[in-house]
Amino acid sequence: MSNNSQSLQREGALFVISAPSGAGKTSLCKEIVDIIPGLRHSVSYTTRPMRKGEVDGVDYHFVDADVFAGMVAADAFAEWAEVHGNRYGTALATLDNARQTGCDLLLDIDCQGAIHLKAKQVQGVNIFILPPSMPELERRLRERQTDSDAVIERRIVNARGEIAQAGWYDYWVFNDDFNLALEQLKSIITAETCRAARYRGVIEDLLR
Repeated sequence: MSNNSQSLQREGALFVISAPSGAGKTSLCKEIVDIIPGLRHSVSYTTRPMRKGEVDGVDYHFVDADVFAGMVAADAFAEWAEVHGNRYGTALATLDNARQTGCDLLLDIDCQGAIHLKAKQVQGVNIFILPPSMPELERRLRERQTDSDAVIERRIVNARGEIAQAGWYDYWVFNDDFNLALEQLKSIITAETCRAARYRGVIEDLLR
């Protein structure tokens, strides 16, 4: 191995992935982490109670309401939100540590959270997963057979609002064919990790 191998260390990349419900984001994110070495999910903080089988620091960082509130007051979160009475947040320290140590993170987040990251000037690669059509999105939601008609209608309305936000994202992936969408997502991540700007001092060391 070259004595200059240490200089080949690059900054870690943050991949922010959003999509409307039913577009297949969760399945794509789960699969892509399994096939790209070194890519891992960002671990969020939450006040939600730990469920059976979950591991602190792996599934979430589980904290109580006072600790979470203290982190909010200290401006320690890149973004946070309250969902069904529980709070969830992405710590700035988590993102900074990953970037500095060359760890690539995948952050599965809604549009509102992605907008907060952008407002905080967090450097990330923003990817939006799109359905091939609204009728197909509705078909997928109904095929789940987990929601009432009213809930499905609300999800479709929300989806239209989320899709309207897609214009500022860096990449779009249309999830019509899952394998093709997965290959496109892999290509985006692979290309972004090769950006020259992520490497420090490599050219200088090569020319020594």
